[in-house]
Amino acid sequence: MFAWSHEIGLSAPTHPPLGAWLVRIWFSVMPAEPWDYYLFAVVLATIALWIAWRVAGLFLPAEKRAVGIVLLTFLPFYNFHAFKFNANTVLIPFWAARTWWFVRSFETRQVGWAALAGFGAAAAMLGKYWSFFLLGGLAVAAVIDPRRGAYFRSRAPWLTIGSGAIVLAPHLVWIASYGFTTFAFAMTGHRASLPAAAESSLAYIAGTLGYISVPIILGMLATHPGTEAIGDTLWPAKSNRRFAVVAFAAPLVLAALAAVLLREAISSLWAMSAMTLLPVVLLSSPRVKVIRKAAVRLLAMAIGFPLVMLLASPVVAIVIHRLGLKNYQTQYALIAQAVERAWRTHTATPLRIVGSYDYVVDGTAFYFPSRPATYSITRPARMPWVDEDRIKRDGIAIVCPTPETDCLQEMNIYAARYGGKVEEVTLARKYFGTLDKPVRYQIVIIPPALR
Repeated sequence: MFAWSHEIGLSAPTHPPLGAWLVRIWFSVMPAEPWDYYLFAVVLATIALWIAWRVAGLFLPAEKRAVGIVLLTFLPFYNFHAFKFNANTVLIPFWAARTWWFVRSFETRQVGWAALAGFGAAAAMLGKYWSFFLLGGLAVAAVIDPRRGAYFRSRAPWLTIGSGAIVLAPHLVWIASYGFTTFAFAMTGHRASLPAAAESSLAYIAGTLGYISVPIILGMLATHPGTEAIGDTLWPAKSNRRFAVVAFAAPLVLAALAAVLLREAISSLWAMSAMTLLPVVLLSSPRVKVIRKAAVRLLAMAIGFPLVMLLASPVVAIVIHRLGLKNYQTQYALIAQAVERAWRTHTATPLRIVGSYDYVVDGTAFYFPSRPATYSITRPARMPWVDEDRIKRDGIAIVCPTPETDCLQEMNIYAARYGGKVEEVTLARKYFGTLDKPVRYQIVIIPPALR
């Protein structure tokens, strides 16, 4: 996302652009520091929780509303997973907003809410095309609701469609002009055989149930529901609460069915954006009574849990440091520093382009103070903003870990073509007095062509 944010327009080659737009806006006013990126990610999750609070207020009395948001804080999607900003976490606040605005539009049929619902739908789609299942799920909830006649006879649905189409139009024009590469990636990036797709669909449902099991169990401990309350929770008697249950469940079910039909492998992590209505589903039944003492204990747990994890975090960091991470993640900052030193050794011109294979070029981009353009030498179509003419004009620094033979092979081609200077460096990250596994890297410096 950070690499794309420097060059992004109306889309990236493989993903719609909202995530990169938000990163560009954030770091145009905030320093490019790791703590600041974590802050950005947590701000988005916090906004999603605030929206869930507003949505819960439409269905729940005050005490249940408070308990519902406490239950959400025990979902990994709002704590552990929220720290990693990507195309999935960017959806958490935008799915929440779209849900809120659509519920208000369906109930009131007012122009403002209808327009906001369309804007929210378009924003969610600009985050990730996975949002199609949110839109489909909300549509299913509207169609089966007894109030559907009044809604579809009003201006609200057409205002929603119109405002969403206006916001999406520039992106659709862009992808049509560039061969629908984002659609192609969405449809082919997770291809699987029919048995594998069916297995991933079942794992998706099981994993999602696993993620929400802690809030469900804690909610039951706080309410002690009887069989009638559980039945009324799963299929409520009143239409407005039934609408919430269907709007929560339908996107999850549609995604599982589509995975099998389209033969795609899906992950339960992708359900992280669909949790806004979970408190409403668990607590809206009038037969569910919150036990005040249990609610106070839940709140204490919600406050204590992050404090315990904060105390444990140095130990967690030491374990991660000793075990290592994939794709050289612990050494990205060191790689960027080594490339900067090598570049300054051979030329006084600014470093404007950095190249490597996907993981390293994406991961190191954040740590270059000059914010150079990025270029994947193994998949150049992924970063079309760099071409041969730009490399000749601005030069390029290419870095490859020596274990990555495909990267080295492409690097050698560029070195031979442009007469680059080759350096080698061994890097290891030091943490609490110990080093991680040393890795050797080759760096090729291709200065700008003389003008």
